[in-house]
Amino acid sequence: MLSFEHIFANFALHVNLNAEEQTHIQSVLQYKKLKKNEMLLATGEICRNLYFVDEGCLRVFNRDKEGLEHVVLFCTENWWAADMTSFSGQVPAYYNISALEDTALFYFSYPALEQLYADVPKMERFFRILAQNGFSLYQRRVNSIISRSAEERYLQFQQLYPKLEQRIAQKYIASYLGITPVFLSMIRKRKG
Repeated sequence: MLSFEHIFANFALHVNLNAEEQTHIQSVLQYKKLKKNEMLLATGEICRNLYFVDEGCLRVFNRDKEGLEHVVLFCTENWWAADMTSFSGQVPAYYNISALEDTALFYFSYPALEQLYADVPKMERFFRILAQNGFSLYQRRVNSIISRSAEERYLQFQQLYPKLEQRIAQKYIASYLGITPVFLSMIRKRKG
């Protein structure tokens, strides 16, 4: 039997839902599992769902012209994931999303979420706050990339994603930091 405990605790961070509203949300909420390395979204597809990570870890990334991957975000337990431009506008995605571990997800389809905004107005408030927080995170990430050293970015990564280092491959962390895995090893040795 599915447990909605984590997702409703996440909603409770910003809105207070009554029992009727929770029941309605559960009726439109969908669930899926991904295996490690399974793709959730590929560049060019339309992001039709907004995902909540109940368990596991996703990476949001793109590839440059040379085929190198650039991780822009990790989504671990209690994080939301989507290519937001694609989801909001129902246009082709710029980013890929894949599972770094076996991952369990709750999700809303685009039409279900739009209807939910009308049926449970508190949810529009919740997702507005989530979007504001996401934009703030994005601004801090951009600033970090252009103004901080690799070591400072590594320390920020450790604060933002506690214990994730022990769960995923070093090459993904290096990609997120914008450095090579060899340079990341050097930083870790100096810090360790």
